[in-house]
Formats: sequence, structure tokens, C-alpha cells
Amino acid sequence: MTYPSSKSLDHLGLVAGFCKDIQLAQYIDDALGGSNERKVSFGQLFVAMLLNGLGFTGRTLHMYSEYFESKPLDRLLGEGISADDINDDALGRCLDALYDKGVSSLYQGIGERVVNHLGLDCQAVHLDSTSFHYDGQATPEGEFGHIRIAQGYSRDHRPELNQVILNLICENQSGIPVYMKPASGNNNDMEGFKQIVKAHIGSLKAAQASRYLVADAALYVKETIEELDARGQLFITRVPQTLKEAKALVTQAPILLFTPISQGYEGVSYDSEYGGVKQTWLLIRSEQAYKREQHNLNKRMLKAGEQARKSFKQLSQQRFACIQDAQSAIVKWRSKQTVCDVNARAIEVTVYANAGRPKRGELPTRIEYQITGELCTPLISRQTALHQLGLFIIATNDVSDDLDMASLLSSYKAQQNVEKGFRFLKSPDFLTSAIYLKKPERIEALLMVMTSCLMVYASLEHQIRKTLKDKACYFPDQKKKPSQTPTARWVFQCFENITVLYQAEHIPLVMNLKERQHIIINCLGDVYRRIYS
Repeated sequence: MTYPSSKSLDHLGLVAGFCKDIQLAQYIDDALGGSNERKVSFGQLFVAMLLNGLGFTGRTLHMYSEYFESKPLDRLLGEGISADDINDDALGRCLDALYDKGVSSLYQGIGERVVNHLGLDCQAVHLDSTSFHYDGQATPEGEFGHIRIAQGYSRDHRPELNQVILNLICENQSGIPVYMKPASGNNNDMEGFKQIVKAHIGSLKAAQASRYLVADAALYVKETIEELDARGQLFITRVPQTLKEAKALVTQAPILLFTPISQGYEGVSYDSEYGGVKQTWLLIRSEQAYKREQHNLNKRMLKAGEQARKSFKQLSQQRFACIQDAQSAIVKWRSKQTVCDVNARAIEVTVYANAGRPKRGELPTRIEYQITGELCTPLISRQTALHQLGLFIIATNDVSDDLDMASLLSSYKAQQNVEKGFRFLKSPDFLTSAIYLKKPERIEALLMVMTSCLMVYASLEHQIRKTLKDKACYFPDQKKKPSQTPTARWVFQCFENITVLYQAEHIPLVMNLKERQHIIINCLGDVYRRIYS
């Protein structure tokens, strides 16, 4: 006698539906090659890893079989697949095959399929990087080819741990990653961005037809912007305020005529030819940043004042052989101060042969000099600092009239889409911010899997929002008010407790479907209806 059983479908049907919509498993199988010896193809295993990643369980490879025991694999992956088929050996071979094929080029092909499927125009793409710490030993340089697990600047504030770097390029409308590139843990952003520009920006531009490449200040390196301009690639990037020309522009801020751009922002344009590339610089003052930095300025000035007091105390305890040495020391101390100044002078100190009080009539053996004075904080120092708060510079080599100040600022601010994706990848509910695999090759492949999870998540969110608006439908938000812009996470949560009931000699029955879930399913189309029917 066969007893009825149930499997948890939940939101995984949405993930599987999107993978089927873009024929992701077939694309992976065509790229990696099929084999009659495998019961589950590499493409199906790849989709299984996405289902696990977007199941928000954080399970490692050897626990996949256990995870899929409670899932309706016939609907998610295909008929005849059991949980035991999705084991760590099969998944490891899949990761190895992904690495051998080249994860960056393989992922770029997936990104092209997604962009075409969603009909995105990709006016701009955004480049950024982050790090993932690794719970294991570092690898010797050059031993494993492309990436090296090593210590480096940690975005997680864990400098004691080894790590790997992930570079992402995302399109500007929905934040979907269209390109990914793993890098060694000690890789510098400036060097990494330079390599991506030289090796891949041409093919990416041809595939996505993106007009602008947007990035933070790490892209603004002389060699990199020269390369971009030579390739005809327009860029929008933040200018490091450590540059001499940038410092000079910020210093002139009090006398410049700023124009309102949008709420809380005002700016002024400036022509530059840094690196031999004709550019427009936009000096922007942010009201919100000004308030935030003003609070930080007070703290910095107090800290700098205390440090100045301690350093001057040490200076005043020193003895100098001549007055010229003492005056030179005062000048040197002043040159290191950013906040404080001193009304200092050198005084004579008589030195006798013996310690203690000199005898009557005893003459000093020599005259030394000691520094004394009163510290102060000039008001002009604070006023100058206040005038430079909330300022940042954006540069572009688009010197035509097509890009006004508002568009330039808006394009740069969309950079937060990449940072939003990094927060998603590092969420405790996702795979994990740490990597446990031992082989660097498989770590590189796993980074591709993680990026593909972000791609599916962002794509579903974009598609749901677009179809809700196109069909004039609404989905209830957390306050049960109609909305056309739900997050994918909220939609996933609303699909909890959907199960498939299996009974002998009966058609499987999908249970616990509610009206709000039907809204999403009907908007997304037939592929999703078949999974949830």
C-alpha cells in the first residue's frame, strides 16, 4: 500500500519557472556537453544549485540530497530525478566542468540571454567588487591558475581571514549582473578594473550595447580612462579627491556658483583633460552628506586637537642645540597639523655640568633651547573644512549636450544597484558570506553559481513588477495595500506553505494556493502555471 506524501513547492516554482523560461539547463548542457552516463545533466545540476541558493538555507554541497528530499523534483528539474542523484560527487563534477569551460565567458552568455528575454536596453552598466572570506588555508601564488586565496583588504572587516574577490558588472534598470569575474583575494580594485577594461569591456559593450560604464573612484586611473576613451566607451565615475586637480576644485567651492540639480543636490560643471582625455567634471554638494559629514567633522576636530596637544607636549620636552633647530621643529610640527596651530617660541635653557641646583658663581656649560607656546584652533580652519563638506566629483568623457547634470547624477547614483546585489549575496539567509570549498577551481565556479542566483532573483523581481504594471494588476504589500512594486523577497515569502500532494493512481495536487499567489502566476505566464497546477 502506498501512502500519500507531500512535497514543499513554495517559491521554488518561480525560480524553476524562470530557469525554464530562458532554457538555462539546456544552455549549460550545450556549453558543457551532455553524456548518456549521467542520470542528471550538468544543466539540471546547475539549476539545482540555484534552487538551493534561492531556498535561503545556506547548506553546503554534501547536504544537497537531504535538502531536495522534501522538494517536488519532477516539477522543478524533470521527471525521474531523485534527491540521491543530487549528491556532492555529481555537484563537484559540475563545478569542475564550469571552471574548465571558463566561468566568466559562460556567465556572460547567460547574461545576454536574460537581457534579451526581459527586453532591457542596458543604457548603462555598473562595475564594482566585493570580497568573500574563506574558512581555509591560503594558496601559493600561481599554483591554481586564475585566482589565489589570500589575505587582502576585507569589505567584511575581517583582515585576518583569507578571501577571494568577486567583480560584477550590472545593468542599470534592475541591477541584473551581466558579467562576473573572480579575482585573487589580494587583488587591488584599481588593478582589477583595469584588467577587466582591457580584456572584456569590448565584448561586453558589443553584447549589451551599453552606452555608459559606471563605477566608483577605483576606475578613475589614468591608464584605465585612456583605455576606455580609446575604445570609444563612455564612462561615468567618481573622481578620487586625492588628485591635485580635484583638491584644487574642491578648494574653490566657496566661490563657485552652484545650480540646483534635484532635491538635496546642487552642482557646477568643470572642464578637465585629466589623463589626456576630454571630460566634464561635475562638482556636487549633497545636503544629506553635508549633515552627516558635519557631525563627523566635529569628532575629527576633537580627535585631531587631542593628538596635536599630545604631540606638542612631546615636542616641548625636547632640547635643541640652537634656536634655528628649534624654529625648524616648530615649522615641521605645523606642517603636519590639519586643525590646530600654535603661538610658539623658543626659550633659552641653561645647562650646568652637574645635576641639581648650581653652586653660587657656577657658570653654565652651554645654552640649549626649548619650545613653549599655546595651542589654538583658527576659525578659518573650521570654516574652510565646513565649505568642503558634502562635496564629491563625478567625471564623464561624454562632452556632448546629451547628458545634463541631472542625468549624470542619476546615472551615477544607480551604482547602488550593484551594492544592493552584494548585500543580497552576503545575506545570512543566502548561501553564506564565507566559502567552505577546498579547491580554488570550485570556489571560482561557486562564485558563478552565486552570481546566477542574484541574476534569477533580480530578473524575477523586474519581471513581476513589469507584468503587474503592463496588465494593470496589483499585489498586496506587507500592509495589505495594493502595490505594483513588490520585492522578490516579499513575493517569495507569500509563496510559503504551497505543497504538492502525491497519491497513488491520482494526479498530484497543488495545495494551499491563494488568490494573491494566482496574481503572480497568471502574470508570469504558462510555464509558471504548469508548475503550480
